[in-house]
Amino acid sequence: MTVDLNALGAAAKTASRTLAQKTSAEKNTLLLALADAVDANVEAILAANASDLEVAKANGTSDALLDRLALSEARLVAITGDVRAVAMLPDPVGAIFNENVLPSGLKLHQRRVPLGVLGVIYEARPNVTVDIASLALKTGNAVILRGGSETLRTNGALVAALQSVLPENAVQLIASPDRALVQELLQLHEFVDMIIPRGGAGLHDFCRKNSTIPVIIGGIGVCHLFVDESADLNKAIPVIANAKCRRPSVCNSLDTLLIHEAIAAEFLPKVHAALEPLGVRFVHDEFDTEWMSLTLGIQIVSGLDQAIAHIQKHSSQHTDGILTQSDDNAAQFIAEVDSAAVFVNCSTGFNDGGQFGLGAEVAISTQKLHARGPMGLEALTTYKWVGSGDYLLRK
Repeated sequence: MTVDLNALGAAAKTASRTLAQKTSAEKNTLLLALADAVDANVEAILAANASDLEVAKANGTSDALLDRLALSEARLVAITGDVRAVAMLPDPVGAIFNENVLPSGLKLHQRRVPLGVLGVIYEARPNVTVDIASLALKTGNAVILRGGSETLRTNGALVAALQSVLPENAVQLIASPDRALVQELLQLHEFVDMIIPRGGAGLHDFCRKNSTIPVIIGGIGVCHLFVDESADLNKAIPVIANAKCRRPSVCNSLDTLLIHEAIAAEFLPKVHAALEPLGVRFVHDEFDTEWMSLTLGIQIVSGLDQAIAHIQKHSSQHTDGILTQSDDNAAQFIAEVDSAAVFVNCSTGFNDGGQFGLGAEVAISTQKLHARGPMGLEALTTYKWVGSGDYLLRK
């Protein structure tokens, strides 16, 4: 299949200018229509997904990846629910901030505006297709999507539903598995304003090294929980089980459990007794892996300082937390653990755009420039300076 990326890019740039002028009411109407369109095409979407899953199974795809690929009626209901939630959120576009009148008489403010065109390269999870489309639409951005070959049919069905109600070229899909097109997209700086890769470390490294467009890196989670000597051990067990087992194939699931040595003899048997029946396998010598499965690393540490040192060495700066009854330990943990999200006495699974009240997320950024953590609406905007005067001259 031949894909003319320059034509896609030019069309996206034109569409972005149209979208940028849409009012909040117009965009919200389109978002509700988008959710309705997915609901109306459930059978076609699930049939396409079943075909993708059949091929993936035949190719020996792991259970963890199959879970990321799979859609169901319940998952589609959750996806369209997120779209409707985005429609209800405040629109950041046009917001005015940092208003000031300078000594020169210049009236100055900053106004939030869309980024323009997003290029999103992602693997596996087809829900990203709808999440990205809804967040891009709400913020007046056009988007070019390049999903993985393993969900080509599913993404095609989803985008067909979206395009049936959206402005022309607002959402475009590179409907080809040709990997050369990824390299070409990364060079499309004339039309694309930001690249967002969602996938494994290899994809992120490739984009970072080959893109002439700014890249937002995130989504790889080597996530930790530290159980200190003061923690309520009975309450800690359900939090750990939730963080590890709620959905082990996603980036915010728990990878390594750190246990204070003072409670290890009592607590470790409780962890094994609670998690082994859930299918969890324990390892004690590998701490740099994002497991994305029912595997959990366990390390005994001498105290808070060693726990923080372990996290600083092995964390991907995605999600890390502490279970504690000590306000001092919680404060030190928050101050010293430099991750996009740091939690006290709650599951790592909360690092999610929907859970943070963002409606959905375009990615979870683990870098520090522009955006960090779950990227919602505001992260898909930039701003312009607006100055005005009464035929003002600079002295």
